[in-house]
Amino acid sequence: MTRKTKKRSVKAGLPPGTLMHIGDKLADKPEVIYLEYAEEHCIDQKNVDLNNLPEPKKEIVQWLNIDGLHDIDSIEKIGKKYGIHNLALEDILNTDQRPKSEEFEDYNFVALKMLSWNKNLKEIESEQVSLIQKMDFLITFQEKKGNCLEPVVKRLKESKGRIRKAGQDYLLYAIIDTIIDNYFLLVEELETEIEIIEDEVLKSPNNNTLKKIERLRRELIYLRKMIWPTREMLNNLLRNESGLMSDNTKLYMRDVYDHSIQVIESIDTYRETLTGLMDIYLSSVSNKMNSVMKTLTVFTTIFMPLTFIVGVYGMNFDYMPELHYKLAYPVTIGVMILIAGIMFIYFKIKDWF
Repeated sequence: MTRKTKKRSVKAGLPPGTLMHIGDKLADKPEVIYLEYAEEHCIDQKNVDLNNLPEPKKEIVQWLNIDGLHDIDSIEKIGKKYGIHNLALEDILNTDQRPKSEEFEDYNFVALKMLSWNKNLKEIESEQVSLIQKMDFLITFQEKKGNCLEPVVKRLKESKGRIRKAGQDYLLYAIIDTIIDNYFLLVEELETEIEIIEDEVLKSPNNNTLKKIERLRRELIYLRKMIWPTREMLNNLLRNESGLMSDNTKLYMRDVYDHSIQVIESIDTYRETLTGLMDIYLSSVSNKMNSVMKTLTVFTTIFMPLTFIVGVYGMNFDYMPELHYKLAYPVTIGVMILIAGIMFIYFKIKDWF
């Protein structure tokens, strides 16, 4: 199945910062969820009115999450409320955006991909997650309502670990870490698919096997295309000099950076494995063809002298004394059977079939 390409050509010729949603409509309407927390409390509000967005507060971490990006007016209203540059809003609305991080005057912009494996379609599904990191305030934008950030919300509500004691930089780390941890789940699914194909290649390869190998190879190329710039994005965050990320949080972010490298190494390993499976498949098909050709060659060789005998005695000459013998026919048939038998035994001893 060919992956659907999101058309960016519709923006050709438009001024930079022009807001236009590029991608599929994955939510009926935008839904805004607001959380604020400190060490001693956590407040969760759903379906926040866009006309009554919360004001930034000091010494309290605030998290605003928006599910659904197709409503440009809503995104523009949020951007004006919190001073988000139109270039950042443009990248948020462009769901085909390459994973990256950028440093603005008083906030950081991060875009990365939430990836999952669709077992029915046997392909990778991608959702863009964009983050705006301000002092004590974090805004996340998702294409659709889902559970990819639910583990972070659960940790906040249950006050697990140090998340409620830390600032917005640790919340940013927790979200990115959750998304990249899902990459390992995806890699495990791909590993399972490769093992299934490997068994098929070794036992009973067929025309459909080649299609499976090629499809999985395309998915690995797409996965590497999504994850490789994620490593660069994390590296930029580690070198960020905006002061919005503490040195302590950068230690945790380095761990996430290591995880991204592990995923890339796994992808490269699986690509090499698929290349090996392709070679094994082609060798297997070639061996099957050689076996068939060898069998046909053996039978053709056996029938060549028999055909010669039949051709000789099928000539219409009057002076062929053998044709007038009473036992000519059974003797000829017997000789032909003897020749065929001797050749068959000889080929069998040589293990030619």
